[in-house]
Amino acid sequence: MKPSFDSRKDAAITVDDVLTLPSSSSSSKPVGGERRTDLYEDEAGSVDPVYQAKAHILNEAIQEIGMGRYQWNLFVVAGFGWFADSVWPLISGLILTPVLAEFSFRGPFLSLAANIGLLVGAIVWGIGCDIWGRKWSFNLTLLIAGVFGLVAGGSPDFITLASLIAVVGVGVGGNMPVDSAVFLDLVPGSHQYLLTVMSVWWSLGQLVVSLIAWPLIANFSCKSGASPCNRADNMGWRYLLFTLGGLTLFLWGLRFFLFTLLESPRYLVGLGKDKEAVDVIHKVAQLNGSTTSLDVVTLEGVAGDASERRERKRKLLSDSSAYGLDHVKALFATWKMAWSTSLLIALWGIIGLASTLYNNFLPFILNSRGAVFGDGSLGITYRNQVILSIIGIPGAFLAGWAVESPYIGRKGTLAISAGE
Repeated sequence: MKPSFDSRKDAAITVDDVLTLPSSSSSSKPVGGERRTDLYEDEAGSVDPVYQAKAHILNEAIQEIGMGRYQWNLFVVAGFGWFADSVWPLISGLILTPVLAEFSFRGPFLSLAANIGLLVGAIVWGIGCDIWGRKWSFNLTLLIAGVFGLVAGGSPDFITLASLIAVVGVGVGGNMPVDSAVFLDLVPGSHQYLLTVMSVWWSLGQLVVSLIAWPLIANFSCKSGASPCNRADNMGWRYLLFTLGGLTLFLWGLRFFLFTLLESPRYLVGLGKDKEAVDVIHKVAQLNGSTTSLDVVTLEGVAGDASERRERKRKLLSDSSAYGLDHVKALFATWKMAWSTSLLIALWGIIGLASTLYNNFLPFILNSRGAVFGDGSLGITYRNQVILSIIGIPGAFLAGWAVESPYIGRKGTLAISAGE
């Protein structure tokens, strides 16, 4: 049965009432063989109880609407960010061999420039989401990556190339976290497993860039050992950057002109803009051809303090993401939260290190080590890169199935993938 929100009988609902309501999309429902729990439930006051209660109500409203046209379109356009997040970090490895031949520099410096940009982007867009909202971050990240990626193809020297690739990284660094958060903000709990399936866009990005690089690098690069390697004989990597920059701008155009992103209702609630948050929920319902019984009275009725109920003057940051040490401490507020946060940080760090080393230097290693066995040509090198990219695509669908499997679940999927 769908949850309903009757303002006449629920207007005086308390925070404690909301936090103890059974939810069709939250802690009481076992999914993937696991009971989903609230990591903050062990300690009262570890997060703002008013915001937490309102978030529960928004979750119920989104579940009431269900998965529909808006969320499926969002799955596609958010996937563009995952696509870019795969393509551009991989580019420094794909162009490394011909760029080294032309500019003669220390190879790791190109990867260093790209990763500095990614780090800056992750920080800027992560905080920026709560300064100027999700919509600007969602659209600007792809635009920056496309413009500067296109310009990078005309680089006259290594310093220019590395600088432009770093700026591309600033744009790309926000794609995966921002797009994932935007998707989860408006998808019902029953379909949150699709975030795992969304990684298919990452695999497709790796395959597409490898397919494009194969003929361009193999046919328009200096011969192995050629000295000097002139620009006119080494245009393959430039063609690759021009192509990928144009493709990224095309995806940005689809996202910006053909899709209207609605602001995150949780972000709006964090700013005290309850009415705007309710309007977003109703717009989603309208786009899906569905209805919702949520109204402003219900959402505002959660707060026990009148100052929490009225829309406040625009703050720099959302209350739910206050910038400071207390915000970091919230990630370790309970023992379960601390353990979960620590494990996720460790896993992201290990996977990030392995992924960076693997993707940034694989084509170079295939080329240089392959020469020892007589198969180090650029054609064979990028053919092998395509084969490896194809193998990764089924993994996204397999993971999407595994997280919902009662025998594997989220914990099992994470353990298996990290153990590999």
